[in-house]
Amino acid sequence: MIEIPVIQDPNAPVWQPPQVKSIRRRTRKVWVGDVPIGGDAPISVQTMTKTKTSDVAATVEQIRKSADEGCDIVRVTVNDKHAAAAMADIVRNSPLPIVADIHFNHVFALEAIKAGVAKVRINPGNIGSIDRIHQVLAAAKERGIPIRIGVNSGSLEEDILEKYGYPTAEALFESAMRHATICEDFGFRDVIISVKSTDTRLMIEAYRYIAERTDYPLHLGVTEAGTTRVGTIKSSVGIGTLLAEGIGDTIRVSLTDEPWKEVEVGKEILRSIGLASRSVEIIACPTCGRLEVDLFKITNELEQRLAGIKKPVKIALLGCVVNGPGEASEADIGIAAGKGVGILYRKGEVVRRLKEDEIIDAVYEEAMKFVPEEQKEESATA
Repeated sequence: MIEIPVIQDPNAPVWQPPQVKSIRRRTRKVWVGDVPIGGDAPISVQTMTKTKTSDVAATVEQIRKSADEGCDIVRVTVNDKHAAAAMADIVRNSPLPIVADIHFNHVFALEAIKAGVAKVRINPGNIGSIDRIHQVLAAAKERGIPIRIGVNSGSLEEDILEKYGYPTAEALFESAMRHATICEDFGFRDVIISVKSTDTRLMIEAYRYIAERTDYPLHLGVTEAGTTRVGTIKSSVGIGTLLAEGIGDTIRVSLTDEPWKEVEVGKEILRSIGLASRSVEIIACPTCGRLEVDLFKITNELEQRLAGIKKPVKIALLGCVVNGPGEASEADIGIAAGKGVGILYRKGEVVRRLKEDEIIDAVYEEAMKFVPEEQKEESATA
């Protein structure tokens, strides 16, 4: 046996694990309709409609489907006079607070505010003069609605790009503060800020930079993240990293997919770091050569049957005897399977032995009759 010499330097620094901030960053609180953002409010999930805004029926249908998935706030583009004219009907029929997304023309922002939107998002790189911004701020202040200053690395002001040479965290911060200062000087403080980029590392750095220097509530997102597969990964890394550090008050996952798919991913990000538990969570092993049941079929069918169920129940589906019993017993409902059978667990206790073709129905029935602990406590004290 060859021995590898270990050189020990008594002066070498001792490695320490990185310190991750776990306390939520405290910010001022603003309200988007009846949804609070910032302060001690829960992290809210947003999406954006993909229809032509002038098609009221199609736009409202996307909003309703997103609401069914658990969305809190929805953004709608107001990019022309037809979209502006449709906003009143959309607001009237929407189950969620509406954010008007404005680029280039401040008049559309004024029209959207008149129509009753709950928030206006403007891009400081293309909204125009200070006078135009003041008009929007005055209208928003009169209606009591917030403004989101949405800075994007792809549309920074020319003078800021010239100063920094290319988009940097400092450049995004300067752009945001330039327009936040305009709001503050006008006496308008209901401001939310985003500093998005398609570059996940730049996005993380920019949000950290602004979080250290301000108390504005922050809207997190990796802009133009891409297809569902790639966009989910990029958004999970960017948004999840910041949320784990206590940074962020509301999120939007940008995908080239239906808006309710964005909501689904956003809520899963929150659940994965313990910031939400509003629906069924299915944990399944990745499978290996030890697998002796069709766990792919079991998992997929249960996901489909339990989709839309809002109760916070954790289900573990394990396909072998190595980690199966332990993992299954730690969930609310668990299956440890092997050789064509499964052991059903409920809160760590063995319930019964099942044949493979009985597993799906049995787990579904257990999930449907499951009562969360908080509901049991409420019933006991009633």
